[in-house]
Amino acid sequence: MIDSHAHIYASEFDNDRDDVVARALAQGIDKILLPNIDLESIEPMLATEAKYPTICRSMMGLHPCYVDGNVKQTLDIIHSWFDKHNFIAVGEIGIDLYWDKTYKAEQEMAFITQLNWAKEKMLPVVIHTRDSIEETLTLLRKEQDGSLSGVFHCFGGSVEEAKAINDLGFHLGLGGVSTFKNGGMDKVIPHLDMNYVILETDCPYLAPVPHRGKRNEPAYTHLVAERVATLRDISLPKVDRITTENAKLLFKL
Repeated sequence: MIDSHAHIYASEFDNDRDDVVARALAQGIDKILLPNIDLESIEPMLATEAKYPTICRSMMGLHPCYVDGNVKQTLDIIHSWFDKHNFIAVGEIGIDLYWDKTYKAEQEMAFITQLNWAKEKMLPVVIHTRDSIEETLTLLRKEQDGSLSGVFHCFGGSVEEAKAINDLGFHLGLGGVSTFKNGGMDKVIPHLDMNYVILETDCPYLAPVPHRGKRNEPAYTHLVAERVATLRDISLPKVDRITTENAKLLFKL
């Protein structure tokens, strides 16, 4: 299995990162993909990848929650990293209107800028949306020229939104929210196109049931897979095979 979105470079894992990776491997999760968020996360992310080179792969991008008035300078620095390191994706990028709409215009500019990097570099994008699926889809429809691919990570939307995302050629990242009783995903997952589904944790956040409210970790990817298998009425090995193949193709692993 592949955890397609994990922040195991975060300080929450500084005391037991080796154990976290060992538990993931014991559960059959043998690839952990690391999205960047801002300038401060680059060094710990690359150090984590270097420590576990056969397991971890890094992405490069600017998360919308870290967009501010200095966004152009920040983007210049983020962009310069593509010449220094081999990244598997542009991410995590997107639009977040949940906490603060102050920099909405800057978020949109940063999103479009990074989509264009992905086109130039022929890399997939990893998209963060919060209270912003419609805004994100509107921008993506304008930018999709057939060369963009990627995933809407931490998907928790409707069947209609899933179809709109798939129609643009994009995948859906399913994580801990899929296991929440009040998450509504029990009504959505049975109707998803499995050719566009990949698994993730978004750790240390959004731990699946029965660990909800605690620190999340890559080993819990299997709990998401089990939930998908139950809701789809298919075997766990089939979910594993399909989602792993989807992630390998998307990220060219």
